[in-house]
Amino acid sequence: MTEDGTLPSPTHIDVRDLPATCELRDVLDRVGDKWSVLVMALLGTGPRRYSELRRAVEGISQRMLTLTLRSLERDGLVARTVTPTSPPRVDYELTPAGATLSVEVSSLIRWAEEHREYVAKSRLTYDEVAGA
Repeated sequence: MTEDGTLPSPTHIDVRDLPATCELRDVLDRVGDKWSVLVMALLGTGPRRYSELRRAVEGISQRMLTLTLRSLERDGLVARTVTPTSPPRVDYELTPAGATLSVEVSSLIRWAEEHREYVAKSRLTYDEVAGA
C-alpha cells in the first residue's frame, strides 16, 4: 500500500499476481538464456541435427546443448524428430510458436551485432572512470 502522492516501488509485486508473474519470469528466463537465443537463431534458418548445432554454437558443452534443447522442447518452442535409422537420426526444428519467437530473437541478435563495439567502448570508459 502506498501513501497519497507516492508511487509504488518498481519492484513492488502484488501477491495476487504472483502465479502469473512467476510464469512470465519462467518464460523470460528461458528465452533470455544465451544458449537458447543462439540455438533458436540457428533453428530459425531450418531444421538441424544435434551435431550441426553442436558445431555451430561455439563454446557450448554437449551437456548444456542437450539441456537447452530439452528445455526448449518442454516449453513447446522446439520439436524433436527421431528417424529410425542406424544410427537413429535426430532433427530439431522450431514449432510454430518457436518460429514467431525466432523473429524477435533474430532482431535481438542483429541489435547485439550492430552495437557490440559501442557496448565494449562504453564498458572501457565506465571502468576507467570508476577505477575498476
